[in-house]
Amino acid sequence: MKKALTCILAGCVLGALGSCTSGGVRSLTVTSPDHRLSLTFELESLPKPYAAGQRMYYRVSYNGNPVLNDSPLGLEFKNAAALDHDLAVTGTSRSTQDSTWQDRINDQLNVRDHYNQLTIDLEERDAPYRHFQFICRVYNSGVAFRYVLPRQPNLTDFVLREEDTGFYFARPSSAFALKLGSFTTAYEAEFQPVTLQQIAPSDIVGLPLLVHAPHGPWVALLEADLQDYAGMYVGGAPGFPHGLASKLSPLPGHPHEAVSGSTPKDTPWRVIMVNSRPGGLIETEDIILNLNPPCAIHDTSWIEPGKAAWDWWSGDYDTGVSFKPGMNTPTLEHYIQFAADHHLPYMLIDSGWAQAPSPHDWADADITRWNSHVNLPQILALAKRRHVKVLLWMHWKSVQRQMNAAFPLFQKWGVAGVKVDFMNSDDQPMVNFYYRVAKEAARYHLVVDFHGAFKPTGMRRTYPNQLSREGVLGMEYSKSTYRCTPYHDVILPFTRNLAGPMDYTPGCFNNATKAQFKPRSVNPMCQGTRAHQLAMYVVFFSPLQMLADYPEIYDRTPGMAFLDRVPTVWDETRVVNANPGQYVTIVRKKGKVWYLGSMTNWTPRDLQIPLSFLGKGSYQAEVFADGPDAAQNAKSLSVRKEMVTASSSLHAHLAPGGGLAAIFTPASQ
Repeated sequence: MKKALTCILAGCVLGALGSCTSGGVRSLTVTSPDHRLSLTFELESLPKPYAAGQRMYYRVSYNGNPVLNDSPLGLEFKNAAALDHDLAVTGTSRSTQDSTWQDRINDQLNVRDHYNQLTIDLEERDAPYRHFQFICRVYNSGVAFRYVLPRQPNLTDFVLREEDTGFYFARPSSAFALKLGSFTTAYEAEFQPVTLQQIAPSDIVGLPLLVHAPHGPWVALLEADLQDYAGMYVGGAPGFPHGLASKLSPLPGHPHEAVSGSTPKDTPWRVIMVNSRPGGLIETEDIILNLNPPCAIHDTSWIEPGKAAWDWWSGDYDTGVSFKPGMNTPTLEHYIQFAADHHLPYMLIDSGWAQAPSPHDWADADITRWNSHVNLPQILALAKRRHVKVLLWMHWKSVQRQMNAAFPLFQKWGVAGVKVDFMNSDDQPMVNFYYRVAKEAARYHLVVDFHGAFKPTGMRRTYPNQLSREGVLGMEYSKSTYRCTPYHDVILPFTRNLAGPMDYTPGCFNNATKAQFKPRSVNPMCQGTRAHQLAMYVVFFSPLQMLADYPEIYDRTPGMAFLDRVPTVWDETRVVNANPGQYVTIVRKKGKVWYLGSMTNWTPRDLQIPLSFLGKGSYQAEVFADGPDAAQNAKSLSVRKEMVTASSSLHAHLAPGGGLAAIFTPASQ
């Protein structure tokens, strides 16, 4: 039983804006536009194991059932009392937003921004009488909240040690948890199936976190609008077996300090996506983008999504060529010609092109100069004649040191963008570095791809020149480990990819069964079938997609016909069927053409895929499926064409680690 408090005077006076319970506790609720999802805020006193004294809490319900029980809120400062207790509500306001905006570099062209918002003004009851706002928005797809600290005499400069934000789930639940073990991380780990009770207080779990209660909704924890702040993680909440507590990435050299700032200050949004089915988390309005500021770039016409040839994955390997493959001019010109032949917008030149003090000393490389093996002016001139744009890889420390000189020079050279790598952190200074890179790159019409990166938080709405980001255990791990598996692949759409574009670097055509696979750095293999790799281009969203393998492995192979045509941005996205960790089928539309990708884990399965997403009339389906012997020969691919309508269904037999890709073109087109 909750202990009653003396009625908060401000709460009762403002009764028209909220409500007071019979015990006098201030209770305020905001509900989604479809009335299915709600967040309730309360100031209350709770018995142990909650903290003693009056605290602020929130809870979340879906379809009338609790998702999160009373979960704590608060901010903990260095050399100042925590802002989490003995507070009074001094005012509230409510608003509603329903608008639509277009994003041509997205997986949904039309993005609806529809929510109800509650703003709660709070002030300490005793000196120093600091005040702040708690703002919560409830969408049909999830809830989001943030703390807002206005400028005030008693709260100017500050150091934030931690947030006391909790996520106390109402029921025993399972999860796919990214246990990272450190705050200095590139988010390159597996999402492990665990129960919430198995997440210890000492764990450092990265976001997104996917949670599912038996017979309950699917829930994803994320954050949005991470600017000039520390990235958030979660660990177990002591005393609460189904509870999670926030953790902030510490400042470098200061393990007990997270954010150094001054008021006014907004924290990032804490986001809780909720849906009755896992695929619904992917289909719904893009809450992460909506919670970020609008585009800061006046003219975005120069920003081009698309696919890229890439020289790094194959490990200086090629067949039937007259030159020695490697980081040299003939190899890079060969890749550019391949990109031109297949109408790929980009060629990514990876590590080793810049002048460095010694081999692999990338952090100290001079990115304003090229080495003796790479005639960059000649390479860029060929790329310009072939209408291929060049991207250059670089270590983040070189960018930090030389950005002001290098970026305008790149524009002068005709370089189209940069791949910035090895940041491996989301502390406050590093978060600020990302924004500096994106802003400065936009000034010189450069697109950006971050590797060695933390998860996206929606920055691409403000700076859409940031086309993609790694922050995932991607295909590069097949060069050295067994960790990149089909099982891992069919978890990613419901975890990492929920946060935003994911540069997994697909396109391996040296496909291997589970028994055949061996890690190797030159001419590497990948686990799963050829069709599984093709399906990734639909299932995994990234406006910049690599064709990771070497040119000759693609040429004159049937799977290349799919890669030639598949887009990287979309008008509409739907999930046909899904079970995280087992299988997923996603369809995406571009213009009048639909593309389908279906993948399974190591379990073979037969799927009947309804085609009700198709419009009126007949469509020609071009289907790229596992060959009849794909269980023994993972490269085996069968291609067929058939006429279908919206009332048809597509039968798919997926081999172990298998997949299916398809293109549906209107018959009249």
